[in-house]
Amino acid sequence: MSPSLPVEPRRHWSALGCLFPLFIYLTAATSAGCRGNHHRAQGSTITVLYQIDERGLAAGLPSQFLVFLPLVTRNVKGELEGRLAESWDHSSDYRTWTVHLRKDVRWQDGVPVTAHDIKFTLDLLSHPAVLVASPGAYSIRVLDDWTYAITYARRAIGSPGDDYYTVYYPKHLLGGLDPKKFHDWDFWKHPVGDGPYRYVRTVPKTMLELEANPDYYQGKPRIERVVLKFGEPSLTELLSGNADAIPCCYLNAMDLLKLKGDSRFRSYFFIQPEKLNAIIWNHHHPAFRDPRVRRALTLAINRRELHQVLNLPDDLPIFDAFVTERQFLRRELPQVLPYNPKEAKRLLDEAGWGTAGKDGVRERDGKAFRFTALVTPLQQLEKAAIYIQAQLRQVGVQMDVTLLDDQAKSQRIKAGEFDAALGVAILASPRARLELFGQPSAIGYANPKVIALVQKAQTSMNPDEIDRVHRELVPFFQADLPVTFLYPAVWPTVAHRRVKGLSSPYRADPVWYMEDLWLEDRSDR
Repeated sequence: MSPSLPVEPRRHWSALGCLFPLFIYLTAATSAGCRGNHHRAQGSTITVLYQIDERGLAAGLPSQFLVFLPLVTRNVKGELEGRLAESWDHSSDYRTWTVHLRKDVRWQDGVPVTAHDIKFTLDLLSHPAVLVASPGAYSIRVLDDWTYAITYARRAIGSPGDDYYTVYYPKHLLGGLDPKKFHDWDFWKHPVGDGPYRYVRTVPKTMLELEANPDYYQGKPRIERVVLKFGEPSLTELLSGNADAIPCCYLNAMDLLKLKGDSRFRSYFFIQPEKLNAIIWNHHHPAFRDPRVRRALTLAINRRELHQVLNLPDDLPIFDAFVTERQFLRRELPQVLPYNPKEAKRLLDEAGWGTAGKDGVRERDGKAFRFTALVTPLQQLEKAAIYIQAQLRQVGVQMDVTLLDDQAKSQRIKAGEFDAALGVAILASPRARLELFGQPSAIGYANPKVIALVQKAQTSMNPDEIDRVHRELVPFFQADLPVTFLYPAVWPTVAHRRVKGLSSPYRADPVWYMEDLWLEDRSDR
């Protein structure tokens, strides 16, 4: 371990019982039967720091779930359970879904939520002027007021089998509006939803206020008032008592070190296993085209210790290949290369990088093993780069660092003008994978069997088949190591200890699952 990078004291969380942070505790099914079991403070209010503006409830952020319902959501085990959807079934190829809606959900003006609202919303989101979904990806038939069928030409939003993010809008209020002005509709400033909270008011550039919906189908939420305080989320605001929580995606794990020893606050984690931070190697580089070198550099990095250096959760999984979300939930994680600098040195010797110069850097044919990694100038990534730089130096490889913003870094990668790039978040979507591992490949990687498998995963909608494809991909990634995966995206939430009901991993965002939270007495602040 580098003496300049001490490992911070750890926080432990179970990777099995709690699996991983996708969002936060207390299922709606449990809360429906148990809401009355917890004391509800009269006039209870929670203030959450949130980087949105007056249209934040339509921004595609978790704030939308305060006012609007999805078809399904995650329970405490990470499994999907119904919200608007009461039940659903599918064809053998998973391309046609029949969805039966609950009959007891109403818009906050008293009008029932029906299948016509679902069709209206999904048609709207695929409109050429909106393009949340690609036009022609699906077609929808309303069978009756509470039932509809959706058929997919290709994978898209709206399936109760895997889409817990899309929310739905009232046709009777929005059906006559122009989709070309979708993002500027006045409706977003004072929406009428069907969710646990209803809009009260907005103070421009200051805050957005909501109140518990007394007619919510699961019962009135325990927290009666929610204030989303606008502006850049700041730990100073939290520490001064001006806010109760900073939700996911506004902090990184390094920020939590500033709260070390402060018993007023608790931290929770949301993890995106489908978004893996990695070192991308340019396979056109004379060293990195050799898989022995890529394996050696991976073996030379103590990724478990890197997680500790970055203050990431204990037991955060390490990856050498992609897994599906279902495999992740079931803990079906392939074995990974261990930290083994001795083997790394042997492989570098075998690849011809065996002679060390006066500065201790290996050479081959008189040329030093030096390369430059492009790094986004963020605290977490810069610290990761320093740690990896020290690790590679111990096996005789010199990694220099050039700081570039994400856009410039992406342009350099697409143009092939780089040696390596650190901290690239590789999405699990087949399209994103094809850009890196397909043909042509932005990084110069070419494996016909990998290309065929990634394309197969892109076209299939059968989750069992997609699981099988990923299992087939594992040995190719383990052998080729076209990239070195470092850690999945990890997003912490920090909340005052009086905020109850949060947990890692599935319900770590207080805004997303506000209906399942409650507050203890405020006197201990």
